[in-house]
Amino acid sequence: MSIDQKLADLGIALPEAAAPVASYVPAVEANGLLHISGQISFAEDGSLITGRLGENVSLEEGQAAARRCGIMLLAQMKRALGSLDRVEQVVKLGVFVNSAADFTDQPKVANGASELMQEVFGEAGRHARSAVGVPVLPLGVAVEVDAIVKIRA
Repeated sequence: MSIDQKLADLGIALPEAAAPVASYVPAVEANGLLHISGQISFAEDGSLITGRLGENVSLEEGQAAARRCGIMLLAQMKRALGSLDRVEQVVKLGVFVNSAADFTDQPKVANGASELMQEVFGEAGRHARSAVGVPVLPLGVAVEVDAIVKIRA
């Protein structure tokens, strides 16, 4: 089954891949790896998912925001590779969570993106990961996720 068919079966429609908001490129392919710049949390309607976990964003809302970052990662992969079927392995996700000082559930927030990769790519979606709390993220978003993906030629 193609990854596009898997997305359809999961009810996931990929948005247009977001353009960079500063001086960088969305993805760089080097030595069989695709490095994807951090993708911020956009809602389905294109609005930003903003706020701070442990302050005005719930754990469940944070997980949903991380999932939305993951969906944008998929959109960036597809734009860079032409087909998601070129993904051989999701190697690593870096998850940054806009967190109050006493919020310590960053790994649970990150599961929103991690579980999506496993739903879409199966065993090839299992990856190493960092989940880090930060005091602020660009544009005030709740979550940002970057990725390293091994690709087929």
